Order: sequence, then C-alpha cells, then structure tokens
Amino acid sequence: MPMTDQLDAEDAKLVVLARAAMARAEAGSGAAVRDVDGRTYAAAPVDLSALTLTGLQAAVAAAASSGATGLEAAVLVAASADDPGIAAVRELSPTAMIIVTDRAGTPL
Repeated sequence: MPMTDQLDAEDAKLVVLARAAMARAEAGSGAAVRDVDGRTYAAAPVDLSALTLTGLQAAVAAAASSGATGLEAAVLVAASADDPGIAAVRELSPTAMIIVTDRAGTPL
C-alpha cells in the first residue's frame, strides 16, 4: 500500500520533507517535525567532531530555535524508534504523534 494511503496529507508531507533532507545530505536517515502553528522543519543527522545530532534532534532544535512552543507530529525516516530525539519531541509536546517509516516512507 502506498505511503499516501496510510497517512493524512499533512503527515505525508512530513515524510516527503524528511526524505528530501535525507537525500540532500546523502544520509541514511532523515526526520521532520510540524509545530503547533503548522510550520515544518526537516533535517538529516549531523556528525561533526564538535556536534553530533540525529535527524530528529536537529529538526527539533530547528523548531525550538525558531520559537516553536509545541509540536503536533514528528516523522523519522529509516531511523530507529529509540532515537534520542524522541525525548526532545516529548519535552516540547508529550502527546505529539511520532511516525517511524522505512526508507521508502512506508510507516512501520
């Protein structure tokens, strides 16, 4: 079943954004979040000698640094359900939906 048949349009958009971030960075995973105002933030993992973040941590950091006070949803593409960024999502919004997909964007 195609990804779009399993997710609503706004969540499917997060998957597209996360996959695009993953492709731009030539990374093995990507993530995207939507804040309570509907703004979206996408990121791939950061692996510098001075800074290491998962894609979800980077997306949450971008949202928080842009003034987001809460998150509606987060998508992890080709990442683990035990990603440490989930704790950051839960800190901003304990009830935010978290969707984990495979590389193709199909929810797991």
